Amino acid sequence: AVLMLAACGRTGGAGQAQVGGPFQLVDQDGRPRDQTMLKGKWSAVFFGYTFCPDVCPTTLQSLADAQGRLGPRGKDLQVVFVTVDPARDTPAQLKTYLSSQAFPKGTVGLTGTPDQIARTAKAYKVFYQKQGAGKDYEMAHSSGIYLMNPKGRFDRILIYDLGPAEMANQIGQAM
Repeated sequence: AVLMLAACGRTGGAGQAQVGGPFQLVDQDGRPRDQTMLKGKWSAVFFGYTFCPDVCPTTLQSLADAQGRLGPRGKDLQVVFVTVDPARDTPAQLKTYLSSQAFPKGTVGLTGTPDQIARTAKAYKVFYQKQGAGKDYEMAHSSGIYLMNPKGRFDRILIYDLGPAEMANQIGQAM
């Protein structure tokens, strides 16, 4: 009973898990950013890395497509890409990667020290782990997209392989 009570104590209102929280990172332009950037817009927060061979580019392409399907409301959706590979994902690397025409326009890329990334990932309940050695290592990581409301609070998880139509549908319902 004590364990159950402790687990229940970590939820927010209405039984929702507390996801998100304070963070201090830098964006692809080297500007300091914190959790206040999530206020005033719906935000799709996704953790990944620029050397990811499949899940990350596919997710960003799906988010771009979903954003387009939202029509005029698409401008009210901010996409935030937080790296889980701060050793390679410098602000300059993020800027180059996120400039792809296939990705959502205006995506904010965030990086920081390994400790800052670890704290942010923990706040969002994100798993990540380095796989392999040498310069071609990969990062295993959670693939959910965290939809945050304009108050900066967690609304729901979007499964990465929903497809753009269902992703747009779920974001539109939340909005």
